Amino acid sequence: MSSHRIRNIFVQGPISPAFIAEKIAAHSDKTNIGGHSIFLGQVRADEKEGKTVVSIDYTAYEEMALEKMHAIRQETFNKYDLTCMHVYHSLGQVKAGEISLFVFTSSVHRKPAIDACAEIVERIKAELPVWGREILSDESHVWKENR
Repeated sequence: MSSHRIRNIFVQGPISPAFIAEKIAAHSDKTNIGGHSIFLGQVRADEKEGKTVVSIDYTAYEEMALEKMHAIRQETFNKYDLTCMHVYHSLGQVKAGEISLFVFTSSVHRKPAIDACAEIVERIKAELPVWGREILSDESHVWKENR
């Protein structure tokens, strides 16, 4: 890994398809990469208490989350033979149908990219101090529980 600085993973609002495409396109000149794995987390319009989730308002303890993500990044690079890893998580309001989490891993071969991507998603859900307040159709809310 070329850099050990703590990277900001947070973006305000939804992660746009254009942003995702731009990140993917930026790898076309990296000819040592043979496989990419991508996870996109999308806000669902779940039914809660007889109402529909219309959006999620994400908040985080940013400093702690960034330090934890840095540790996850280091551990994942040490465990898998990755060439690249990109993680972006929304803060603020993200409507149902929009993307709130983008994890993108690359490696010489597909298996490390796929395995690392899956592990990163699980660790983000379990370990990062990020919370989602699900806004319901009547403007009430419930706190999201990660499963």
